[in-house]
Amino acid sequence: YEIFEELEEEEEEEEEEEKEDEKIHEILEDVEEELDELEHEEHVDHEQEEDEEEEEEEEDEFHEIFEKLEGELDELENEEHEEHDDEEEEDVNIHEEYEEYEEEEGEEEEEEEG
Repeated sequence: YEIFEELEEEEEEEEEEEKEDEKIHEILEDVEEELDELEHEEHVDHEQEEDEEEEEEEEDEFHEIFEKLEGELDELENEEHEEHDDEEEEDVNIHEEYEEYEEEEGEEEEEEEG
C-alpha cells in the first residue's frame, strides 16, 4: 500500500513538474516573441534613422547647390548691370561727341558765312 502511495505521489510530482515545464516553455516562447518584436522595431528604427540621415545629406547637398546657383545668378546679374551701365555711359559719350560735332559744324558754317 505504501508503495502505491509513493508511486501516486511521484506521478503527481511528475505531472506538476510537467505543468511547470509547460509554463516555463510558454513563458520562454512569449519572451522569444517579444525579443523578435523588439529586434524588428530596432531594425525599423535603424532604417528610419538611416533614411533620415540620407534625407538630411540630400537636403544639405541641395542647399549647397542652391547657394552655388544663387551666387552664379548674382554674378550674372552684376555683369548684366555693369554691361548696361557701360552701354549707358557709351551712349552718353556718343551723344556728347555728336553734340560737340554739331557745335563744331555750326561754328565752321558760321565762319564760312561770316
